[in-house]
Amino acid sequence: MAWSPRELGELAETSRRTVRHYHDIGLLPAPSRGTNGYGQYGVSHLIRLLRIRRLVGLGLSLPEVAAIGDADEHPASALRALDDRLASAVRELEQTRLELAAMLERASPTDLPAQAAAVASGLPPAERAFLVVLSRAMEPDGLDAYLELLVLYRTHPAVAAFDALPDEPDEHVNRAIGSGIADHLCTIALQRSDLFDRIDAGAALRQRTVQLAIADLYSSNQRDVLVRAARAMGRPTRSFED
Repeated sequence: MAWSPRELGELAETSRRTVRHYHDIGLLPAPSRGTNGYGQYGVSHLIRLLRIRRLVGLGLSLPEVAAIGDADEHPASALRALDDRLASAVRELEQTRLELAAMLERASPTDLPAQAAAVASGLPPAERAFLVVLSRAMEPDGLDAYLELLVLYRTHPAVAAFDALPDEPDEHVNRAIGSGIADHLCTIALQRSDLFDRIDAGAALRQRTVQLAIADLYSSNQRDVLVRAARAMGRPTRSFED
């Protein structure tokens, strides 16, 4: 009794093309050939094919199936590794469901992680867009620190004045706002210096991304104020300069 590739595929609920692919890559032994030259598959091929399909259906890759081979020994180690991957995937899916539930319940934004959504509410457009960039550019701990700092930072009148700056520069106004922001941030730093350390560490590898975002989102007049504030604090100014 022998089956053609199509018949073998039907028995294993797969296609003739899949049978031939497994044969081509060495997963399925070569069939015998009839007098007409067509491949003829037997019971051993069917058993092997069913095993391949079962393992692939569970989530093993074809290279992993090939590594298991055709031995009768139970593939415990490969299945344990697969179980670990599936457990990790389940955890990720559960976290995704929690985030979706929060989005649905609170109408949370889809472009920000959950921890940033509440802070983003009410931010000026440029500040909010910058937060979106930082959420991709910073390490999680650095982003958490930035969110804490942002809440404290937004409480000062100089920040509101910065948001409302016109494009036309005014030396007196820029100096006053820059000084106000610097004094405010220095006061925060005295109490929470850890926030600045975590932010610096979290964004160190993406400094160029931060610089490009600032150049794109803030006017040259606003960047002038940021440079003044940074200098007053003794902080680097390269992120704010053209």
